[in-house]
Amino acid sequence: MRATIRAELLSAAEAVREVGSIRLSIHDAGLSAYDPTYGEFTIRALSPSSTFPFEAFTQKITVKLDNGSTAQMWKATPEEARVVRDKLGNYGGATLDVELVVTGAVPGPRGGTLTARAVGYELRAKGSGATLVRARL
Repeated sequence: MRATIRAELLSAAEAVREVGSIRLSIHDAGLSAYDPTYGEFTIRALSPSSTFPFEAFTQKITVKLDNGSTAQMWKATPEEARVVRDKLGNYGGATLDVELVVTGAVPGPRGGTLTARAVGYELRAKGSGATLVRARL
């Protein structure tokens, strides 16, 4: 049993060695309404509690953000917020492509967890595909 667990740990470590970044496409960014008090939108998909599961080479991997509390906040002026509302329409949602830099790995049975830092994203209106924002964090 010890040899099997050790082999899984070594395999997981080898699987992420040399991996520098990941790009995820998220179908629903969970964009909040604009908050004029704080001058920001919240991108719920990037919240600290968000996880992104995927399967690769029969391994079940979960990605967690280590900077979710700052990555989820998108500062915008009232004028920028108005443009966003116009692009989204009344019931429009947004999609998100986020670039992540791997900061750590914790092996687990048949997979594990990668921790990553969001370094940039592109938010687009679902219906039209219009770019709402390209941000570097």
